[in-house]
Formats: sequence, structure tokens, C-alpha cells
Amino acid sequence: MSAIVVLLLGLAGMAAGYFIYSRFIAERIFKLDPDFRTPAHELEDGIDYVPTNKFILWGHHFTSVAGAAPIVGPAVAVIWGWLPAFLWVIFGTIFFAGVHDAGAIWASVRNKGRSIGALTGDVVGNRARNVFMIVIFLVLLMVNAVFAVVISNLLVANPSSVVPVWGAIIVALIIGQLIYRRRINLLTVSIIGVVALYALIGIGPTVPIELPESVAGLPANSQWIILLFLYAGIASLLPVWMLLQPRDYINGLQLFIGLGLVYAAILISNPTIVAPAINTAVPEGTPSMLPLLFVTIACGAISGFHGLVSSGTTSKQINREPDVRFVGYFGAVGEGSLALAAILATTAGFATLGEWRELYSAFGQGGVNAFVEGGAAIVASGTGLSEAIAVTLLTVMAVLFAGTTMDTGIRLQRYIMQEWGTMYNIPALKSVPVATVVAVATCVALAFGAGGADGTGGMLIWPLFGTTNQLLAGLTLLVITVMLVRLARPMWFTLLPLAFLLTMTVFALLVQLRTFYEAGDWFLLVLDIVILVAAVMVLLECVGVLRKHFQEQRAAS
Repeated sequence: MSAIVVLLLGLAGMAAGYFIYSRFIAERIFKLDPDFRTPAHELEDGIDYVPTNKFILWGHHFTSVAGAAPIVGPAVAVIWGWLPAFLWVIFGTIFFAGVHDAGAIWASVRNKGRSIGALTGDVVGNRARNVFMIVIFLVLLMVNAVFAVVISNLLVANPSSVVPVWGAIIVALIIGQLIYRRRINLLTVSIIGVVALYALIGIGPTVPIELPESVAGLPANSQWIILLFLYAGIASLLPVWMLLQPRDYINGLQLFIGLGLVYAAILISNPTIVAPAINTAVPEGTPSMLPLLFVTIACGAISGFHGLVSSGTTSKQINREPDVRFVGYFGAVGEGSLALAAILATTAGFATLGEWRELYSAFGQGGVNAFVEGGAAIVASGTGLSEAIAVTLLTVMAVLFAGTTMDTGIRLQRYIMQEWGTMYNIPALKSVPVATVVAVATCVALAFGAGGADGTGGMLIWPLFGTTNQLLAGLTLLVITVMLVRLARPMWFTLLPLAFLLTMTVFALLVQLRTFYEAGDWFLLVLDIVILVAAVMVLLECVGVLRKHFQEQRAAS
């Protein structure tokens, strides 16, 4: 199968979703109002609530929600064949992710920028809110702890990426000053930022940086993990305009250029997809595609983490309510395009089917390394770039996505701590510095408390990330659906996706229960049960609220 055909079909589908379907959702369902006063204006504080140009905000939102997950998920899921992964990414982006992300921003904007977890208390009830907040905290804990491991491993494996990855932070700080202090034209600033980042990528292979093999008993990857959490904690305390916005915006431009290079290389070299469309010879021990496909590929199709970013940081920076469509829905399209690139890189970036099967010899293999290896081969053959530069480019893409997600994830954990401080009247947790320290400390405790000196403790609960993340997406869609019912607006465009998603997620949780039981993994078994019970509790609460509103509507009519 020609990779060009798959690429063009995928991009055409997502383009149609944005230009046609998202317009319908924005105008007929959410009814975005240009005259509505957004929280960014009403509660402007120069730190978290900042009216922001929609293009800059799109960059923040896109790079924050993307992370490494839209690379890792599809790169693992192609073991069942490229076609199921392709279809879920395309239709998931159009009918699930775009509506979910834009809906979460809209719901938060209409409620003073409150997070989807806190908002659940008003829309559904306090019991659902309390359970929801626990699920949110678990997802953030998993994301932050595991992405630190992913980034550290990439930095150790590819020392040439260290200079461009950390240099991007300095570039972002300068860009923030140029935009907000010097008021320099956005196009000029964008060109400066992109040129600086690509110059760093060119320098990277000539100045590889490696940390000592051991410091105080900690290996190099653990040293990177500590540095990453220190950076993320400090970054979360800075005003969003100073680092978060410009870093995400410039990274977003650089990453889209990187995607453009991958896509251009495919158009030039026209590689063949060597992986089977439907893999009937999966390795022994590979779980059933149904329902695991729909939780293995989360980011890139639909992800609950997006709802946390949408209602946690993005909603506080919306300048005009119609910007929700561009920032939210088109942000999902951006991530879908990254997932599409991951599918093509991991199925067309290998010379033969035998080479592909050798890499995918067991379930769970592939991942970021397959994306870097396959993508670099495509870029090098299609553009003439050296293999070293291509590997550095793809590695930096993956690290910058994961790094910006960590930036936002720690800030979101701080928000959760502050909301808990308000909910339970704990003055200390309302403090920004204290809430930040607690957020970082919980991540470090998981990383090193459960993982020992190598800091990989987050991997202990990572097997439940997919189901927990998709559960969160389903619950977010439930909150949006209840809001639509209260406003007497059509609800089927959120109700049908959430029904499908919750069905697949609960099914996957039950499948995992059996897997953990047979493996004797009692910790994950208990955690799986807790998450399953939480899902049922919130679902029952939402069903009760919906039933009550339908009864009131019938009585009124």
C-alpha cells in the first residue's frame, strides 16, 4: 500500500472535519458568542488569566495536549495492523476528540475558567465531583511521572538532542519578552523563534551532551528526571505569558514544520507500507484488538487529558469565545496529524515486512523508538538530510511534545491542589508555592518511591493509563452533555461518542482485571477495581441528573 494514499486520505478527512463538522458544532451546538465576556477578561490577573492571541493559544494548547502519547499509542497499536489504527485516529479526531476538546473549553469558559473536575460539582453533584477529582489526579500523576521517564530515556539515548531541547527554553523566554514587552510583530517573532530552534537542531549533533554515569548512586536517566521536575515546578510558577505560551507556540510551529518534513518526505520518496493492513499473525501474548485498540490509542483519537488542559489552562486564556473552535477543535486536528505521522513512520519506515515483524516481536514494543527510527529513515531518504540530523529532528519533536505536556501537567496538578484547598478549607494548599511543591513532590515520590534509584516508578501504574485516560474523556463528555440538556440543545453529538467510549473503556477495564488476576498483580488489580467503581459512581450520578432534567422537561410541556 502506498503511504501517499493513506496520508492524503487521512489529511482530507481531518480537513473536512474542521471546515465542515466543527463549524456546525460551534454554531449550532455550543453557539459560541463573540460578545460573551470570557474569564481571561473578567478575571485577568497577568499570571493564569491572560487574554491571548488565538494563534499563540493554539500553539500552547496543541503542544500541551500532544505530548508523547499520540506517538506512543499509534506506534504500539499498529501491531494489530495499520488500518484499524488509521480509522480510529481519523474518525476519532473528527467525531470524538475535536468535539471533546472544544466542548471542555466552552464548558469552562462559560463557568469562569473552572476545571472540568470542579465544574462537575455544579453540573452533576458533589459526590461525582469528589470522585472525578481523584481520577483527574491519577491521570496527571501518571502523565507527569511517565513522560519524565520518556524524556530522560530519549536524552540519554540521543545526546545530540540535549542542546536543542534545553535551548528551546531560552528561546521561549526571549520570545515571551519580544511579544509581550517589546510588542514586536508576531510574524517576525515567529520567524526568529523557528530559525533559532532549527539552528539548535543543526548544532546538536556537533555538541552531544551526556550526564555522568552515576551521581550519588543515581544513573544518568534519574539525574535527568530530577532536573525535569525541578524545571517543571519552576516553570509552573511563572506567568503563562513569560514561558508557557511562547514555549508552546514556538514549539508548535517547529513541530508542524517537522511534520511537514515527514509528510513532504513521504510525497517525495513514496515509501510502501510494509506492515499488514490487518495483522492476523500477531505475536503470542498480544491482547485482543477489541477493546484494547480504543485505549491504546488515546491521544490522537480522544484523550481525557485534553479536557484537563482545555479547562485548566486554555480556557483561562481565551480572548473571544469563537476562538474555542480554532484552539480546541483544530488543536485536536493537529494531534491527529501527529498520530497519522506516527502510523506512517512505524509502518512505512522499514525496508521489509520481516524487518518490521522483528521490531514488533511482542506487544508493547515499538513506541517512540520505532517512530524515531522509521521516521528518520523516511526523512533522510526523501529530503537528503543526514541520518544523524533526521534522528535528532525526530527525537527533539518527541521530547518537546512530552516536555510541554509536563510543563502544563505540573501546573494543572497545582490547580487541583488549590481547588482541593478551597473545597476542604485547607489554607496551605491554596498557596501557589505550597501547592506546586506538593504537586512536584507527589510525582517524585511515585517516580523514586515506587521505582527506586532509576526513577521509573510511574511505569508501575502506567498499564492503567489508557483506560483511566479514556474514562476521564467519557466523564468529561458526560458533563458537557448535561450542560447541553440543561440549555435545551441537541445532545446526540456528545452523547453517542461518550456511550461508545465508556462501553469500550469499561470493557477494557474488565479485560485488564482478568489479566492482572492471572498475573498475580494485586496492586494493579485493586487499582483497576477502584477506577472501575469510580466510573460506575460518576456514570450513575450523571444518569440520575439527566433523568431528572428529562422528567422536568416533560412536566413543563
